[in-house]
Amino acid sequence: MKKVLVAYASRTGKTQKMAEFIAEGVRMLGHTADVKKISEFKKPEELNQYDAYVFGCPTYHRDMTAGMKTFLFLAENLNLTGKMGGAFGSYTHSGESAPMIYDTMEFVYKMDMTDLGALSLKEAAIETSDGMKACQDYGKAVGSKLPS
Repeated sequence: MKKVLVAYASRTGKTQKMAEFIAEGVRMLGHTADVKKISEFKKPEELNQYDAYVFGCPTYHRDMTAGMKTFLFLAENLNLTGKMGGAFGSYTHSGESAPMIYDTMEFVYKMDMTDLGALSLKEAAIETSDGMKACQDYGKAVGSKLPS
C-alpha cells in the first residue's frame, strides 16, 4: 500500500470537493490518501513522506492562485524526480491552472505524471455524478501507476 498526498487550494469549496473525490479513487485501489490544504505546509520536509503527489487549485483570472505558486516553490525543494504525480483544478470560464501545475510537475520536477494529463472541471459539474466519477477515475489513474 502506497501513500498519496492530494494537496489543494480552494476558495469556494469546489476544488476541495475535487480533492476528496480524487482521494476516494486512490483509496479504491487500496492505497492511502491524505487530503490537505496547501496552507498546512510550511517546510518542504513536511511533504517528504509520500509516494505520489496530486496538486490542485482553481483558476482565477486565467492563472493559478498565488498560494499555489508559493506552494510549488516550496515543493521544488524536494527531490520529486520519478515520483508519481497529477494535477487538477476547477474553473468557471477558462481553466488554465491545472495544466500549469501539471507542466511544472512534469518539466520542472521531472515527475512521472498520469497519462490522463491535467484534470480541469467546470465548477457546476463537480458535484454531479459525472464530475464525481471523473475525479475518482483520475485518482484511480494515479493509484494504478503505483506498485502494490
